[in-house]
Amino acid sequence: MTEICLSFENLTLGYQGHAAVHHLTGTVERGSLTAVVGANGSGKSTLMKGIAGILKPIGGTCAMRYRRLAYLPQQSELDRSFPARVIDLVSLGFWQRRGLMGRITREDMADLARCLEAVGLTGFEKRPLDSLSGGQMQRALFARAMLQDADLILLDEPFNAVDARTIDDLLALIGCWVAEGRTVLCVLHDHALVRAHFPRTLLLARRPVAWGPTRDVLTAENLSRARGFQEAWDEVAGWCDDNPVSGPAAAHGHATGKAVANV
Repeated sequence: MTEICLSFENLTLGYQGHAAVHHLTGTVERGSLTAVVGANGSGKSTLMKGIAGILKPIGGTCAMRYRRLAYLPQQSELDRSFPARVIDLVSLGFWQRRGLMGRITREDMADLARCLEAVGLTGFEKRPLDSLSGGQMQRALFARAMLQDADLILLDEPFNAVDARTIDDLLALIGCWVAEGRTVLCVLHDHALVRAHFPRTLLLARRPVAWGPTRDVLTAENLSRARGFQEAWDEVAGWCDDNPVSGPAAAHGHATGKAVANV
């Protein structure tokens, strides 16, 4: 029997009363690899923040079943001017198992060295973060995620400003995570990359346009429908006054106002 890691029921997320994601219903299976795609402003990052618990639902529910969660935001959201080194950033991966004041053991440091080796950053431990290239920074963030030993991993545009070799290396790591039974959701823009490496896709345009096997989602018809959404807020638009999209990802009725559940 298939285990469910995430379950959305008419989920609505947004900012200051504006819905950035709404009418989202569906499930994410444990151990699956899913790409989240859509135009800028379509709600991809908002969904990731909702799953991570950074945003609370305006309506609907998001039920989650996981032991540990790792969330990699977009690099543009990180302050690389802070005087920290690679080892300081990667060591944050110990927080969930050691706590804020917990002692890092010799075994922990061996794990850290192993993760740095896996991402190709052996010898970078004392490098300041502001000296790293985009690809090196992303490798360090992946090393931190490895240390977290998470069974649910959220990656928000992990391949932006990253060279082709780094993309290949990080895709290999993602493949290893999925092979280990971890659940991975990844926000992406490159449809060719999604078709080549991601079995399932959620296409968003603030609401779900299509969700399922990638070959069925990234069709010319679905992409045309997604391009029709309006990115800018309409200050006089009604609240969810249009009909939700039909299909497995569609919601029914209006938002319920229920809170996130983590079980």
